[in-house]
Amino acid sequence: MLRFGILSTAKIGRELVVPAIQDAENCVVTAVASRDLARAREMADRFSVPHAFGSYEEMLASDKIDAVYIPLPTSQHVEWTIKAADAGKHVLCEKPIALKADEIDSLIAARDRNKVLVTEAYMVTYAPVWQKVRSLLSSGAIGRLRHIQGAFTYFNRDAGNMRNIPELGGGGLPDIGVYPTITTRFVTGREPLRIQAVTERDPEFGTDIYSSVKADFGDFEMTFYISTQMAARQVMVFHGTEGFIEVKSPFNADRYGAEELELTNRNHSESQIFRFPDSRQYKREAEAFAAAALGKEAEIVPLESSKFNQKVIDAIYRASEKDGWELV
Repeated sequence: MLRFGILSTAKIGRELVVPAIQDAENCVVTAVASRDLARAREMADRFSVPHAFGSYEEMLASDKIDAVYIPLPTSQHVEWTIKAADAGKHVLCEKPIALKADEIDSLIAARDRNKVLVTEAYMVTYAPVWQKVRSLLSSGAIGRLRHIQGAFTYFNRDAGNMRNIPELGGGGLPDIGVYPTITTRFVTGREPLRIQAVTERDPEFGTDIYSSVKADFGDFEMTFYISTQMAARQVMVFHGTEGFIEVKSPFNADRYGAEELELTNRNHSESQIFRFPDSRQYKREAEAFAAAALGKEAEIVPLESSKFNQKVIDAIYRASEKDGWELV
């Protein structure tokens, strides 16, 4: 069993990841750390976790854990990922693991010098619906892929929310722009060559709140839009010469609708619906991470892939400042 320490009492950990780890077959949470010991103890008691620490450093120095899950504000991900790796702990860090692609080089160096596993928590890559999309595309179910469309939006103008605070790494592209990007790269095995984009920022917060993106992958194109101030929507459509695949609620299973995909042929005479009512993608993520950390065969998101995903986000920002194409 891989023993996890949770580095902070953040909401995503409390509500999604810690329950998933506790439900997993090969890992368990044995410690929670917070800068407030009472908060760490409260969360530890909630999940029957034996150890609570009043500082992150104290937990990293402990022999009670083998790995850490980091759901800190984005601006702190690089710092604490390196500190955890240097403490000899495997690291599962929430996305985005960095705010610039070049920052990931220091994470790769920390991983390699400490011989630990470090990976970004892209739960979607462990979800059965995305495994199925990859399988359908590789089998030629829609013929030649020509175009991908995507959308991911929600409405949040809470000034106290980290997504609206630039100093904490807020903004729509770091928060949700990464999802159309990682899933497309995951299912196609291809990388975008160049980008066109338009981005709008909130005049009060300064964070990016809307982006419309066109990415050229050579053989096919992807267009998507994301927003933190629009009515909630998620969709991904893969359109080919012989049919198309529409993925419903593609990123947050069951929160934006049923987790399913529909495969439709060229003239709409046939369609198939594939449903995934209990995918438990966070549990699958925890189990794959634990297996890899324990030296077993498992597919995870390597830091090299994370770096390229961030290169795309960086290119979107640059493209938004000019007319025409920006190379990735």
